[in-house]
Amino acid sequence: MDDPSFGQAMTGDAEHVVLLDESWNAVGSIPKVRAHHRSTPLHLAFTAYVFDEAGRLLLTRRALSKRTWPGVWTNSLCGHPAPGESLVDAVRRRLRAELGTTAERIEPVLGAVRYRATMGNGIVENEVGPAVRVLQAAPLAPNPDEVDRVRWAPWEAVLAEVDHQRLELSPWSAITIERLRRLGPHPREWPVVGVRDLPPPLRCRD
Repeated sequence: MDDPSFGQAMTGDAEHVVLLDESWNAVGSIPKVRAHHRSTPLHLAFTAYVFDEAGRLLLTRRALSKRTWPGVWTNSLCGHPAPGESLVDAVRRRLRAELGTTAERIEPVLGAVRYRATMGNGIVENEVGPAVRVLQAAPLAPNPDEVDRVRWAPWEAVLAEVDHQRLELSPWSAITIERLRRLGPHPREWPVVGVRDLPPPLRCRD
């Protein structure tokens, strides 16, 4: 964590995202508030799937004030590792900020998911990053600036809703869930990927 922008990247409007080239190497950073627009540059992210002790998945509905896909149901949470920040630290930070909770375990199960999607107003998401399985360790206290609503559902029920088009998801969540489906029917048994499968800025940092 020796990047000079790391301290700035953790607070308010100064939060930074890591810019990537097409080989997913870091090529700089910009403030998060300037990252998403009609020509969003490729940047580093993660997608987290939080499970409780009963094996249920936490789904969240994005706050109506969100710049991208407001009011849309999605996976448990997403985020952007700051320059020099490890994947585990980034996930823990966003768990606190979005859901007011902590994790017993944080494990990457997909090394990198690449997606690009455009909203009706032209704003683009353009990200690559791991999908992470999280075992919840504390009760939820969702931040209303981030999360409008939450619900827990068994993994198989979520897949059934997706298959029957009863659940409209954010584009990154829809893509990632299809990748996770291939890992098997039991989320606790999904294999953990190694650091070499992660995008280069996240390797050997945990």
